[in-house]
Amino acid sequence: MAYVISDECVMCGSCAGECPVGAISEGDGKYVIDADACLDCGTCEAACPTGAISQG
Repeated sequence: MAYVISDECVMCGSCAGECPVGAISEGDGKYVIDADACLDCGTCEAACPTGAISQG
């Protein structure tokens, strides 16, 4: 199951820079993860300073 980003996202971009497949992009008010591209590796979750990323 792909990771998801909650409304706790502060748009810092840390996750997007860490994603090995570029599955994270800037959305409307928060970053979003492309579920089809997500590898479920968890790198983004570890990089998020606000804990806004979890496995969906």
